[in-house]
Amino acid sequence: MAIGIGIGTSRFPFDSAEEYFDWVQQCEEGGVDSIWQTDRLVTAEPMLETLSAMAALAGATRRIRFGMNVASIGLRDPLLTARQCATIDFLSGGRLLPAFGLGSALSRDYSATGTPTRARGKRANEALTLVSRLWHEDEVTFDGEFFRYESVSISPRPANANIPLWIGGSSEVAMRRTAELGTGWLGGLDSPEQAAVMVAGIKSALREVGRTIDEDHYGASFSFRFGRPSDTAGERAAAAFSARLKKDPARFMVVGDAQDIVTRVGEYIDAGCSKFVLLPIGTGASDMREQTARLISEVLPVFAGK
Repeated sequence: MAIGIGIGTSRFPFDSAEEYFDWVQQCEEGGVDSIWQTDRLVTAEPMLETLSAMAALAGATRRIRFGMNVASIGLRDPLLTARQCATIDFLSGGRLLPAFGLGSALSRDYSATGTPTRARGKRANEALTLVSRLWHEDEVTFDGEFFRYESVSISPRPANANIPLWIGGSSEVAMRRTAELGTGWLGGLDSPEQAAVMVAGIKSALREVGRTIDEDHYGASFSFRFGRPSDTAGERAAAAFSARLKKDPARFMVVGDAQDIVTRVGEYIDAGCSKFVLLPIGTGASDMREQTARLISEVLPVFAGK
């Protein structure tokens, strides 16, 4: 399995667009595998809209890949989403890493907008089917429960003829959705133990449906910080995780030195994951740049060439 270490943002930690793009350039020049943006539509905290961020990254970079961690397909129109992704991939020369899920249970995207959640899984499956077909077929006709298309085409299509379709989620339904529709799985708030269950479940479901997914197309995400757990930033992050998850946050984040982060990556590798979205726990532009610099210099070399 080829190990890839990407970096992500959830809450926007910068005070300006200039600071953000300086950080993006740091990632590009430092050999980070990919940049990821968490998706929230309804939030009082500053967070970039994920597909808009992907378009900006396409124009601001030349090498690095970028993706959504993960976009809420249950809240998006599949034709518009397929068109946006195809355009971004075309303009970036095939560097988009699309990843989709139903939407986080921790967000208010559904409840705050009065969007029904009934049968949202079935609707998402139809939407994902349409997105994939629109990327690869000259013309799509579809008669489903939620969507009906007649002779629909998009152009230009993605530059990457094998554009991936990563699926998020941590349920048995997500296992089945990944096995039936996805080309990879990207975990969110999953401990290494939970990730192992998901990878095993997806592989079992793949055998049932007669499909395969590349061994290095299983991914994990976790937050990290170089520092001491007693530091203010580490304590605040731990408290926030504990409040959201109602669990001990220790298995969902790492605060320590490079070896602590490398060890946690190794635990996910043992669980079957080889692609990573590491989210710096930063308190501003300067802190984010410092955290990223240490990741580049102290962690990336450990996995170089693996």
